[in-house]
Amino acid sequence: MTKPKPTDLSASVRARLFNLSKKNGEDFSLTLTRYAIERLLYRLGKSKFRNQFLLKGATLFAIWEPGIHRPTRDLDLLGFGSSEQEEVRRNFIKICQTEAPPDGLIFSTEHLRVSEIREDSHYGGLRVQTIAYLGNARISIQVDVGYGDAVTPEPDQIVFPTLLDFDAPSIKAYPIYTVIAEKTEAIVALGEINTRMKDFFDLRFLSQKFEFEGPTLIEAIKATFKQRGTSIPQETPFGLSVQFGNDSTKQTQWSAFLRRNRLETVMFSEALSSVRQFVAPALLEAASIGQGKELDRWTLSGGWR
Repeated sequence: MTKPKPTDLSASVRARLFNLSKKNGEDFSLTLTRYAIERLLYRLGKSKFRNQFLLKGATLFAIWEPGIHRPTRDLDLLGFGSSEQEEVRRNFIKICQTEAPPDGLIFSTEHLRVSEIREDSHYGGLRVQTIAYLGNARISIQVDVGYGDAVTPEPDQIVFPTLLDFDAPSIKAYPIYTVIAEKTEAIVALGEINTRMKDFFDLRFLSQKFEFEGPTLIEAIKATFKQRGTSIPQETPFGLSVQFGNDSTKQTQWSAFLRRNRLETVMFSEALSSVRQFVAPALLEAASIGQGKELDRWTLSGGWR
């Protein structure tokens, strides 16, 4: 088979991504966005800023679970150093301009904008928005950058899976324990006003796919709650309660979340029960009021031991 000429690379990549989206039953625009995020991460990993940003958020699940966990069109990073908007803008322009093997993409620096995240005042941060071009396909990219969070244990160095046969990004990422700790903190801090159904979905998923060391998780919870100024509850928080799981409004929000993301149907009360069994004992141990024994290990066969 004749290899495509360099001028045909973007068309070849687009055709392969289209076939991949059909195979996965995924919206083509989402596949394009995932590809653009992947190649942006490659450039980040090759840039001088590779130690200034950690991968976090839903994109991490592409590493932990082959295939599609839950679709996301955004990239989440933890930033270190300056959070001044103009400096972050300059840094991301340089990341976009980092030399990389041809992958069909052109990242626009002209369209790159940085703004303050306002809709989530509990966490804040900066939002980087730009455009990538794959031939005549225009791909919107949004990167949310948070600052100041505790990372326990140390960050992981990971190889990010690729959609096609291009070089894989090598970047630093959140350890899975910090992901659990942050989602748990959000559940506690937001309480009855919590609409972040993704946190319950993700925690249930993680508890059913992986085993965890109790002491490490407890330390991650302590570090995250301390950094975010949230008190560790000394009893099961309302956001993990049976009452919360039976709330009709929350059940409606949960059903809408599953439907919007084309995820398998499960009752919210059932999902919350799984999360409660996983998270509540760790919270009580972190608050130093466990039931007489430190949690040793979360197992897939029998829960906490």
